[in-house]
Amino acid sequence: MGNNQQENVQQLNKFPIVAVLLSGAFLAILNQTLLATAIPPIMADFNLTESTAQWLTTIFMLVNGIMIPITAFLIETFTARKLLLTAMSTFAVGTLICGIAPTFFILMIGRVVQAAGAGIMLPLMMTIFLLIFPIEKRGSAMGTVGLVISFAPAIGPTLSGWVVENYPWRVMFFIILPLAIIDIIVAYFVMKNVTTQTYPKVDILSIILSTLGFGGLLYGFSSAGNYGWFDQVVLASLAIGAVTLTAFILRQFKLTQPILEFRVLKYPTFTIATAIGMIVFMALIGAETILPIYMQNMAGFTPLESGMMIMPGALLMGFMSPITGRIFDRVGARWLVIIGLSILTITTFMFTNLSTETSLTYLTVVFAIRMFGISMVMMPVTTAGLNQLPTRLIPHGTAMNNTMRQVAASIGTAILVTVMTAAAVDMSADADPSEMIHGVNVAFYVATGLSLAGLVLAFFIKRSTPAEDRAAMELAEENEE
Repeated sequence: MGNNQQENVQQLNKFPIVAVLLSGAFLAILNQTLLATAIPPIMADFNLTESTAQWLTTIFMLVNGIMIPITAFLIETFTARKLLLTAMSTFAVGTLICGIAPTFFILMIGRVVQAAGAGIMLPLMMTIFLLIFPIEKRGSAMGTVGLVISFAPAIGPTLSGWVVENYPWRVMFFIILPLAIIDIIVAYFVMKNVTTQTYPKVDILSIILSTLGFGGLLYGFSSAGNYGWFDQVVLASLAIGAVTLTAFILRQFKLTQPILEFRVLKYPTFTIATAIGMIVFMALIGAETILPIYMQNMAGFTPLESGMMIMPGALLMGFMSPITGRIFDRVGARWLVIIGLSILTITTFMFTNLSTETSLTYLTVVFAIRMFGISMVMMPVTTAGLNQLPTRLIPHGTAMNNTMRQVAASIGTAILVTVMTAAAVDMSADADPSEMIHGVNVAFYVATGLSLAGLVLAFFIKRSTPAEDRAAMELAEENEE
């Protein structure tokens, strides 16, 4: 990218571009958690089990995850404007399909189409932000991104809880649809092209292998809840997932233009940061899926109450995001992440003793403190990891980071829901709620173990400031040349 183009990018009026990207990303992320509180009514409508119904959330995350590495190729092939308009239009079509879906299968197709559009939005936004903001402002810029990434999940469950209590669940999609259409119209007028096209070759085999690999693992882990861990379908699907995923990774090392650049994992801080991001995302989305099922189907709360329980925590996380961005610009990531993960571990452990008597206040307060902990980890750990990479690897680093987080969230949620179903003393319709809740508690024990592993990893993050990061990046670039 030439200097003059870089200057033009810096002189752009950033506000309209940032606004369009943020609102598009907001709708995309809103949809990850939109169905959290609506899953029980959809289960009743289509007569589904927990393990099948959570597919509506996990398939969205998974397709999102698979789309992210492909987006790196799309960003280098199409102009930013064309890509944004296509992504938002695809998303709008998916939303329409979900709204009119007559069967569970068609609802799933709608979710897949939605996710294909949404999966392009996030990496596109991250890439454009990294291009239009200089390195010393990135902490604050990413804080704004964090704000959107946190407010959307806050509003999702509460909005769906309110809708589901007063209207059919389909209304949710018809609230989202006009918003998506407005964003498309505005983007048509204000979006500028800020990315450079290099027209890389796309490796179709890699896309097939990654889809089969991640998809196989997800299907295996989530089917275990319905069929048991030693069922042939479950074992076969896990085996296919593991084998094709290994083939995918090995193939990436041979390609000159890999879909996911696994060489970014040579930078130890980046690898640790990615692993921590994966664990935190599992803990976040897993809890947001399990708690509403527990609250509505086992503890007798209304959909609106289960949405309201999530809201204060998610709002707190949103408010904290720009603040942690600023703290990060001053002190670096290490202590923020260690404190955040300690809070996450303790509060997850506090969810291991739920019962039919657990109060709404207890659930809301613990969940809020837990989200406060997560807010101290999410953006700092991502930025710290990316700051260790040479500039040319940043888009690949972003893709790797986002892909791994989405995949971890979808597979992690599937595992936690499966643990919940398998560990329940009795999951039948006439089961005593306390027997079902036993499974929820066991799932949170597993989540506590995961958070603890993340906390141990946090001690291996190097202490550094943005100036040292810039020096590290320049050194890495010189070494590569």
